[in-house]
Amino acid sequence: MTVRLTVAQALVRFMTAQYTVRDDNRQRLLGACWGIFGHGNVAGIGQALVEHRANMPYLQGRNEQAMVHAAVGYARHSNRLRAQAVTTSIGPGATNLATGAALATVNRLPVLLLPGDTFATRPADPVLQQLEVPHAGDISVNDVLRPVSRYFDRVVRPEVLIPVALEAMRVLSDPAETGAVTLALPQDVQAEAFDWPAEFFAERDWQVRRPPPEPLALAAAATVVRSAARPLVVAGGGVQHSEAAEALRAFADATGIPVATTQAGKGALRHDHPAELGGIGHTGTAAADEIARTADVVLGVGTRYTDFTTASGTLFAHPGVRFVNLNVTPFDAHKLNAHTLVADARSGLEALTDALRGHRVEKEYEREYQRRRGAWERVVRAAYDGGDGAARPTQTQLLGALDEVVDESDVVINAAGSLPGDLHKLWRARSPRQYHVEYGFSCMGYEIPGALGVLLADPERPVWALVGDGSYLMLPTEIVTAVQHRLPLKIVLIQNHGYASIGGLSEATGGEGYGTAYRYPAPDGDYTADPLPVDLAANAASLGMEVLRADSVRELRAALRDAREARHPTCVYVETDPTSTAPEAQAWWDVPVAETAARPAARAARVEYERRLADRRRQL
Repeated sequence: MTVRLTVAQALVRFMTAQYTVRDDNRQRLLGACWGIFGHGNVAGIGQALVEHRANMPYLQGRNEQAMVHAAVGYARHSNRLRAQAVTTSIGPGATNLATGAALATVNRLPVLLLPGDTFATRPADPVLQQLEVPHAGDISVNDVLRPVSRYFDRVVRPEVLIPVALEAMRVLSDPAETGAVTLALPQDVQAEAFDWPAEFFAERDWQVRRPPPEPLALAAAATVVRSAARPLVVAGGGVQHSEAAEALRAFADATGIPVATTQAGKGALRHDHPAELGGIGHTGTAAADEIARTADVVLGVGTRYTDFTTASGTLFAHPGVRFVNLNVTPFDAHKLNAHTLVADARSGLEALTDALRGHRVEKEYEREYQRRRGAWERVVRAAYDGGDGAARPTQTQLLGALDEVVDESDVVINAAGSLPGDLHKLWRARSPRQYHVEYGFSCMGYEIPGALGVLLADPERPVWALVGDGSYLMLPTEIVTAVQHRLPLKIVLIQNHGYASIGGLSEATGGEGYGTAYRYPAPDGDYTADPLPVDLAANAASLGMEVLRADSVRELRAALRDAREARHPTCVYVETDPTSTAPEAQAWWDVPVAETAARPAARAARVEYERRLADRRRQL
């Protein structure tokens, strides 16, 4: 039996019949399709979405990059068990996907990209928005998506769709392979009819694997952990995606081994658990970093070991340190010359807990790391303290005010600027899903569309997008989408007149903060004159949000309480005191400094840089 449909109609119908299954949880793999229509997809995918609108909801976006960010936020909050599709026209619509695709792939999060493409039949060259490459007629602008996609293919004939669509679903649902999946769709092929086998549209279950560790590797890893006097767990995003928080807590309870978390892993263990040391690495806590420097065995669970986590190779300083890596992806499991456990984080932690039955770290080690975490909690309280509430808040006091308002159901979203560092050091995560900081790509502009994705995945949660002025100006457009869909998005918009994070980094590396402030240029050309007269609160209001302005800590607390109760898009606007009340970085990060320079600031920064370089190690 066959069904006659266009390629686009067949693809959309196929998408509605795909399911993921993990444990006892079965759910639709593709929950909706974002889109902006143009001549490259309106008569193909656009028409197909009209026909299948009852089963494949359509979400109208304003910016192609932002649509991908929203889909990524949805996938992350869904623990990679659900995804969304994004369709665009050819040309600039397609190339605008590249940043979002890179973010998805870097963070190992599934998103299906369906950009239109130029004609497969080549009726005329060039057609509108076609990139002409004299030596290769089969290249289009969509090829920029190849290096940032986990899977890429071009559907040049109708019958090609069947194997390509199946392969796309395999990659989207595989925790070891997932990321951005791109199916480039020539606009003539989208509209072409074909007789499809009915079996192509049958419901399919894609089993999301929980591979257990190989027994010999498990025994070897347990031996290494048992031999450690000062072991440390580094919990990454894989703990979150595999829903392994309870397994991690049970492991820490049974062994007494302390846990430090990456940006993606923060919240896997509640902030008040006695073994929880907070964030690790350049943006980490003193408690976590001091233990990491003396750890003789490091158990990495679901982490990629980015340079922020390892402090650019300087953090794990014990001369005999050994690594055991538990990761569903072999590529990540083999990092740092580790003993490897290629397994799902939850099944691996459960197996390792059982293999270590009866083993526990020495009481003195527990007392030491608990003293350190207690000392850091005092640092957090000092940073959060807003005094009598009359003054303009600093950024850390803003976090303190928000900390007073939220509970474990809230989700706090951020991605770029100085906030990720403050959040990683200071935020008291109450649940696995509360802390949502995209720091794999640290993409400015992610916060607002990412928050939309979370709201679409879980509409009953209070969702906060924490965004600085620099990030806000990158992608405020999806505020309109939140208004259109009546989503109770909560934005905390922080005005600090520039790129605060990079400004500080520039000062530290000899760049003298040049070109990082949002100010008028002075006579010497530097941006040091008056701040720009930009009213971002008015901008947010013009896009349809209710805006609450806060000029003091006291007003901020009240505005945050009101925003949390609001059932419509609400923005809390606050201009922060630029005086930093955040603790300094507790570990180094390698940002190369000019080897030769005329200015004293750069020469001094180079001296410090070379001193730090001497601490770098390659784990061999």
